[in-house]
Amino acid sequence: MAKTGIIRDIDKGRGEVIRVEISEYKGQTFFNIRVWYTDPNGELKPTQKGVAISPTLVGELKEAIEEAERWLA
Repeated sequence: MAKTGIIRDIDKGRGEVIRVEISEYKGQTFFNIRVWYTDPNGELKPTQKGVAISPTLVGELKEAIEEAERWLA
């Protein structure tokens, strides 16, 4: 079983963060990137905005992000 937990919260502004984490759902491990919001009680709650992918696809996602960085440079 893979280690699970929050890798990083990236402040999106307006009480929202982009949470990057390794999570488990129904016995399967996922690389999860999701927008979370701060509720009226100050607690972070997940939204439906995000993606959970198989760990086997993380390398391809990394390559795509690196390509995007080159496009934006």
